[in-house]
Amino acid sequence: MSSHLASALPAEPGVRPVVATIAVVYHEGRILLVRRANPPDAGFWGFPGGKIELGERIEDAAVRELLEETGVRGRPVRVFTAVDAFDHDASGRLRRHFVLVAVLCEWNSGTPVAGDDALEARWFRLDDLDDAGLSLSLDVAEVARQAAFIARRTAC
Repeated sequence: MSSHLASALPAEPGVRPVVATIAVVYHEGRILLVRRANPPDAGFWGFPGGKIELGERIEDAAVRELLEETGVRGRPVRVFTAVDAFDHDASGRLRRHFVLVAVLCEWNSGTPVAGDDALEARWFRLDDLDDAGLSLSLDVAEVARQAAFIARRTAC
């Protein structure tokens, strides 16, 4: 993660970081991704996820979002990293700043089907993430590799 500000232009008034979660599912050598329908990163491939509701545990939010966006049921294993997601307007002004807390989830059941705010949902091999034609959100490949490393060590 970068230590510099995400925008040289001032943010819209009242903009504060929003905490959200992403469900990172590594199963049978593949990682589950969704193609996002909404900003930030509309049209890009990323992890199922969304805002954490008031009073909701990070892990519960991750498995809820996983089910809503993909139809896949999972079990949270552990929180393992966090990344920033910035949403800028056409002039470059920061509209929203999300702090995405990554939760490694074990696949329990289900075949990925796009739902909620996902356009597509499918499994990818880690090597597929290096395809130059695949539009990935920032840090997706790195977070996927971290998850795979942890999953292999914990046998989930």
